[in-house]
Amino acid sequence: MNTDELLGKFMLDSSPVSCEPYGNGHINSTFLVQTEKGTRYILQRLSEEAFKDVPALMENISGIAQFLDAKAKAEGSPCHVLPPVKTADGMTYIQVAAEDAGDFEPGYYRVTPFAENSICLEKPESDEDFYQCAIAFGTFISELADYPAETLHETIPNFHNTPDRYRIFHETLERAKADPQLAERVEAAENEIEFVLEREESAGLLQKLRDSGELPTRVTHNDTKLNNVLLDKDTRTLLYVIDLDTVMPGLSLYDYGDCIRFGAATAAEDETDLSKVHCDLHLFEVFTRGFLESCEGLTDLEIKLLPDGARTITLELGVRFLTDWLDGDKYFAIKYPEHNLDRCRSQLALALDMEIKREEMKEIVNELSGN
Repeated sequence: MNTDELLGKFMLDSSPVSCEPYGNGHINSTFLVQTEKGTRYILQRLSEEAFKDVPALMENISGIAQFLDAKAKAEGSPCHVLPPVKTADGMTYIQVAAEDAGDFEPGYYRVTPFAENSICLEKPESDEDFYQCAIAFGTFISELADYPAETLHETIPNFHNTPDRYRIFHETLERAKADPQLAERVEAAENEIEFVLEREESAGLLQKLRDSGELPTRVTHNDTKLNNVLLDKDTRTLLYVIDLDTVMPGLSLYDYGDCIRFGAATAAEDETDLSKVHCDLHLFEVFTRGFLESCEGLTDLEIKLLPDGARTITLELGVRFLTDWLDGDKYFAIKYPEHNLDRCRSQLALALDMEIKREEMKEIVNELSGN
């Protein structure tokens, strides 16, 4: 199958004239397509390693896109997601078999419109950029408040189930202790292992409150980094929330918390000088203000536990990095032998700083929410 044959299955506005690799994503393979009329599209091959049920994933995205489009039209407001381009037979993806692949790898492919006049940032360049990121994800949760979350498929089961992450950690730790090739890794991470074990009970609080119904299950994005928001190039305001592959039932606190973990940290995710790793309270306030302004309908308990959302998701990622270190680096791509251990240490240092600043974080939330 060549480029024309593959793209010809989608309802583009005219014939494609170019298809080039695009972006720096680590999961899906992405290409920028341009047609005879000058219209641009994004073509992606979805990773079946990361997503075991691509049809279910695309069913999630299609349902959400249709729902938000209908709501935007009814309210006369912009729709902040990009809908999949359909095929001639009404599907939102195609599956290319190995015997038909030709110029492409076999697998599932989809097409979405390219967002013209947009920018995608890896890091905020100003407080306003981070504020707009908060507006984006707060709006996303708010606009989907009446979407039936229970109808969504879990594209990655138990993705933000912290007790289950601990279960996997315990199993991996015991296996590593019994494996002569991994035993040195256990010894090297002795302090980190003790740190996460001391916090196991408190780390499971949010999931426990979700299981009991005290925290509501919502439609959540589950990958709330700034680079999953497209801003208008001229106004630097929200255009689209992108990368909906991990949209699932979840907790608003984890979407909020992951943005704080990523955007309010003073150092990189793998910083080795832990004295540089802190949660910037000014950026915490900037994001929290935007999130509370845009995410309507949060319960009093959700608002109260926002700082816990940031700390829990940071600790959870630290546990995941530690687990992968103990398992011989099988999940996360690494750039050097101790990379996962350094990532773990950085995230645990950030979680500790959040614990130290918890009361200050609570005061900021209370002031902004009027509680």
